[in-house]
Amino acid sequence: MMHRADSLFARLLGVFLAAILLAHALAFAWFSHYGEHPPPAEQHAHGPGLPPPEAYGEDMPPMPPPEAPTHGLEIDGPLIVLGFQLLTLLAAAWYGARLLSRPIRRLAEAAEQLAEDLDSPPMAETGPRETRLAARAFNRMQQRIRGQVQQRTRMLAAVSHDLRTPLARLKLRLEQIPDQPLRERMDHDLGEMIAMFDATLRYLHEQRDSETPQRLDLQALVESMAEDAQEHDADVSVRGQCGPLMAQPLALRSCVGNLLGNALRYAGHAEIALCDSREAVEIRVIDHGPGIDKAQHEAVFEAFFRLEGSRNRSSGGVGLGLTIAREAARRQGGDITLEETPGGGLTAILRLPR
Repeated sequence: MMHRADSLFARLLGVFLAAILLAHALAFAWFSHYGEHPPPAEQHAHGPGLPPPEAYGEDMPPMPPPEAPTHGLEIDGPLIVLGFQLLTLLAAAWYGARLLSRPIRRLAEAAEQLAEDLDSPPMAETGPRETRLAARAFNRMQQRIRGQVQQRTRMLAAVSHDLRTPLARLKLRLEQIPDQPLRERMDHDLGEMIAMFDATLRYLHEQRDSETPQRLDLQALVESMAEDAQEHDADVSVRGQCGPLMAQPLALRSCVGNLLGNALRYAGHAEIALCDSREAVEIRVIDHGPGIDKAQHEAVFEAFFRLEGSRNRSSGGVGLGLTIAREAARRQGGDITLEETPGGGLTAILRLPR
């Protein structure tokens, strides 16, 4: 019985029962105070406190009938009842809807925080029984997800660490192979394996990294990254302007850096265009290289996906750059899309909402 009385259904039922009883009590009080009280017959004929007509004689003109006493505006009784009931039930409906939507809103807010940060604080297990059960299940789910991600990260880190030693021994033994072309191919394959391990660990680390957003001068960040690339003889230019916005600095630097690195790797040059508006900021990384077929614009964001042709493993990379960039953008509420550059090439568009 205690569990049933503590449920959300019992609370809503109690609210509506209380509203109905209150509405009827108010209506009863109204009729008790403002109901009709017919005066005595003698008072109706002569008015209260007046002598009968015989006392005035025959020449005395008749007195006008007294006015009936009023109590303010005359309103029909049933309308008062319906008005009280309507107002009371409307108040009960508003409170019941608020009571019903509050735990759902809390659950939605907790789910949104979990999507942005896996280490977000757990939900408070308070309220009626259904709310406590939902919060307890949500907290268990969060703990399991966090444990699985941590276990996966530890496993891959251990595998990467344990494989480095035999890979290093293999690289040393390669020097003993007399066939130089074979030795170079094997050395290239080993180097690619090591690069894949490093990129995978970096990808997992950025997935787990939680960074507090802060007000960031995005234009200064982009210009400084372009200057760093120019110091290494890279052909990079910046045009346009944008104002500061709330963002995660390290994640945003990683995101723009991956887009810029892809453009320089495959096209040898890059142009960064800044476009600002009231709703969002766009960063366009434009190149005039070989480009990507439109049918594969979404596929290239998958982890370890590589294209055949000029944008493949022979150009460097392990297929995680765009994956890391898009996930960094989405953690900040933005996204990355690709489109063809007019005249040939590829344009990566990073859009961040204000």
